Amino acid sequence: MLDFSKNYFELFDLPLGFTVDAKRLAERYRALQAVTHPDRFAVAAEDEKRLSLEASTQVNEAYRTLKDPLARAKYLLELHTGDPGTDSETSKDGAFLMEQMELRETLAEAQTSPNPRAAVATVLTHLAEQSVALDKELAGLFAAPSPASLDAARELVRKLQFLDKCRRDAEELDAAIEGHY
Repeated sequence: MLDFSKNYFELFDLPLGFTVDAKRLAERYRALQAVTHPDRFAVAAEDEKRLSLEASTQVNEAYRTLKDPLARAKYLLELHTGDPGTDSETSKDGAFLMEQMELRETLAEAQTSPNPRAAVATVLTHLAEQSVALDKELAGLFAAPSPASLDAARELVRKLQFLDKCRRDAEELDAAIEGHY
């Protein structure tokens, strides 16, 4: 049914790297789901049902991981180094951290600004631009993985984690502001 020893890139028949063809990823996901979905095994033996459920779960997890740039970067670090090692670490870039604090202050002040949704939108735009820039850097670092490039990638993943958390907070704030109008 499914070779559980394959990494997510092999499972989806994609080249190992940060840049992923989203269309091909979606096509492979649909094809794998068509083969592994538990509904196809509703009348099968218990072992086949269990394997189908495990395969479908792995396909779903692989798809979520490869679709999300932050999760994909962490997964690549794990494949290359054996440990993504980024969850408990913080960025070492002081200027970046100061910028993140300023963005957080802007979000805090947005609630009392004359146009709170515009303030949040400005933050979200800035975060999206930073994420795109970091994604481009990660693509280059993972294209030629070496100890130095993987260390640099690990630092960029830490930064992406900050951006992702700030983005989620900004989206929550935007939804709360929208609910008040």
